[in-house]
Amino acid sequence: MQFKADFFAKVASVVTWVVFVGFAVVVIYDNAETVAGWARGPAFVLSGTAFLASAFGYLFFPSLIEIPEQVRRGTLDFVLTKPVDSQFWVSFRMIELSNLGVVIGSAGMVGYGVSTASYVPTIENWIAYSICLAAAVALLYALRLGLMTLAIWFVRVDNLWVLEESTEQIARNPVEIFGPPARQILTHILPVALLGTIPARQLVGPVLPWEVGLSVAWAALGLFLTRRFWKFAIVRYSSASS
Repeated sequence: MQFKADFFAKVASVVTWVVFVGFAVVVIYDNAETVAGWARGPAFVLSGTAFLASAFGYLFFPSLIEIPEQVRRGTLDFVLTKPVDSQFWVSFRMIELSNLGVVIGSAGMVGYGVSTASYVPTIENWIAYSICLAAAVALLYALRLGLMTLAIWFVRVDNLWVLEESTEQIARNPVEIFGPPARQILTHILPVALLGTIPARQLVGPVLPWEVGLSVAWAALGLFLTRRFWKFAIVRYSSASS
């Protein structure tokens, strides 16, 4: 933030991207009243929620993308010698404040969607939504860490970040647009629906406790598995100089 002009330019650019996505939703619903049962207001909540989960990820753990570079250069050695948990260090070494623009823009989309939807959320809706949103952020973290941890064996895995971004793009669409088999897969096996559709449902209709429970369970499982995977990988890590 020492370079203020650069900081505000980055904030403006990411806000512009969120506005662009909002315009895309407007164009779609200017030509259709509902899409897979989702009206304009709920659709804004869904898109904003998926963006918001992603934005929190880019805000709080952007350093994950540096893991492959640390492996290539051997600087991960120094991380492992520090008196701090290595996973914590590679995950939260820095934050990217320019992504506050995405957080603000996404929250604005959610607020606009709620204000234009026919359903008025209660405090229970907001609590359920917050829990599911936190679970979505945890799942994205687990996915990013898992993909970047592969660098310990394959080194150049930077492009796998695109896979995570593609997952986020799918999450911005209601899972109902897919057929029943794909819908079940995206909800229970590859839980893409937990990144957008399921949190948004808690805000645009009655709370569904089983979906809240499913979100928490998947988040806990994702965090547990990636923790075990990181520990497994570190044991087998060999320095770039060895």
